[in-house]
Amino acid sequence: MSTSDASAQVAESRPLLGPAFAGGHQVKPLKFDPAKLDGLSERLIKSHWENNYTGSVRALNLIEGRLAAALADPDFPPVVYGGLKREELHRTGSVVLHEIYFDGLGGDGRAAGSIQAALGAAFGSFDTWEADFRRTGMSLAGGSGWCVLVYNLHTRSLHNHWAWDHMHGAIAGVPLLALDMYEHSFHMDYGAAAAKYVDAFFRNIDWGTVDRRYAQALRSGAS
Repeated sequence: MSTSDASAQVAESRPLLGPAFAGGHQVKPLKFDPAKLDGLSERLIKSHWENNYTGSVRALNLIEGRLAAALADPDFPPVVYGGLKREELHRTGSVVLHEIYFDGLGGDGRAAGSIQAALGAAFGSFDTWEADFRRTGMSLAGGSGWCVLVYNLHTRSLHNHWAWDHMHGAIAGVPLLALDMYEHSFHMDYGAAAAKYVDAFFRNIDWGTVDRRYAQALRSGAS
């Protein structure tokens, strides 16, 4: 076999890779001025965005590149490949949840729109929804994780979900609002006083964004 034939055979054996392996995720800028939030300092928000969120975007891009290289190697150990896939899931969850978190800030905290009525109907009252969301968030204050308001496309219902890490999430759940309960999201401002951080989070929710996400989820569920 000639050198050119061997090269062609190797090329043909390599898998065709699409965007799932491209590592092209971009950092999403903050849509609000972090210096204008009520009770969440500019220093805290910038540190969270620059170190935790941006770090996850970069890590996800790196992992996708390594998966591409691993998939092209027929002798790559399955157990090691599984580790890369787990990290891909972990970093994807971190990127998505951080983007939902930051997009949900920058408002005046006053609930409005169809989402307010929908939460009242789903939980018995809007106040009951808020109490459940706050309690779910505080249940994570001693460790880490997320409290996420989701609309489930399969059950067509609204729920507040407890997520121990970036990989916990109900199948078909579309996140509408996310509360980061990892210490990096509040310790700089509040130390161990997580309840004060949750209070500040509520004062800054952009309910217009949550309402738009809900409307989009309803359209997706109807298709």
